[in-house]
Amino acid sequence: MVFEDVFGKFEKYIKKGIMKKLFAVIFAALLLNTFAFSQDSQYFDAPFGGGIGYSPGWYVPNMDQLNLQMKIFGLPAFSNGGFYTSGISGFLYLGFIPQLRIGGMGFGGSTSKPGIVNGESREAIYSLGGGGFTVEYTLPFVRDFGISIGTVIGRGDLKIELYKNNGSFDWNNTWNDISNTSTSNYSRTLDNKYWIITPTINFDIPFQRFVTFRIGAGYQFTFGDNWTVENDQPLNNVPTGLNGKSFFIQSGVYIGFFSY
Repeated sequence: MVFEDVFGKFEKYIKKGIMKKLFAVIFAALLLNTFAFSQDSQYFDAPFGGGIGYSPGWYVPNMDQLNLQMKIFGLPAFSNGGFYTSGISGFLYLGFIPQLRIGGMGFGGSTSKPGIVNGESREAIYSLGGGGFTVEYTLPFVRDFGISIGTVIGRGDLKIELYKNNGSFDWNNTWNDISNTSTSNYSRTLDNKYWIITPTINFDIPFQRFVTFRIGAGYQFTFGDNWTVENDQPLNNVPTGLNGKSFFIQSGVYIGFFSY
């Protein structure tokens, strides 16, 4: 329960944008400490430094189970080719443990399918997001740039939003629709929260010590799925194939101090 509370708060911080401010403050302080250590020549024997940056990505979840229902909903299927995500991440080499770096990351993205069916406006929105702590090991036999393998441990969220309406709304009708079973206005929000463990590999190419470019990939494993609908009511009988597991590629531009 303690860990769930910690990651639950971490997830809320990401959604509120507070994580960006925390990253900026924490990594600024840690980087100043790293600069001080970097004056000692022994730290040139292993990577050191750290930074924070913008991390665009491309996640490729399995949409097969959802697409079976999209046919019933009357909208085109979601692509299994993936969709764009964006986020923020940062890392810091510990120094006293050669090649090891720690950090944090958060990301989010969505894709949608709108359409007109029998004169009604319909839309399905699929959203994926998450965040956590990162631990990586930079391979010692590569110099000038970094090749790091590691993992992300944290929490994630998959959300499916369904909308159907006639495109016309009125304040009074909004309240009448609640008790009107024949209304054409319909919406549902399906939400799945879970834990994530994500093995990753990243290639970091520094530029003038203070900027580094990243390209990487990984696979997001999920467990402890908890599906709810509307105001956190349990959602049962969800197909096992509908989850947040996903292969992804990522890139990034980081600002800080980097030496490989």
